[in-house]
Amino acid sequence: MIRYYADGHVARAVVDGLRRRGVDVATVVEMDALGDSDEAHLARAHRDGRVVFSQDTDFLRLAAAGVDHSGVVYARQGTAVGDLVRGLVRLVRTVGADEMAGRVEFL
Repeated sequence: MIRYYADGHVARAVVDGLRRRGVDVATVVEMDALGDSDEAHLARAHRDGRVVFSQDTDFLRLAAAGVDHSGVVYARQGTAVGDLVRGLVRLVRTVGADEMAGRVEFL
């Protein structure tokens, strides 16, 4: 099952919505990683077997450059919270964690 790593651009309402639906999500604040580089976030998430969810295009650049990762899910800034939660939950229900390795999904 997909477990998420929410970067610092993700609204708390998204994290709360995912948790209310039983989705495992860790945040950079909870991981005491606020201020770390995007490379460090991607490496930590990969080490922990978590898929990065971000609204920061830098993660797309890192994935395109071939940096190893357990998956990246990207959504544009301004996407409605409900749309984000529904899209992320849909991924958890339809895609296995092993299928997400090295994959980028757009919401």
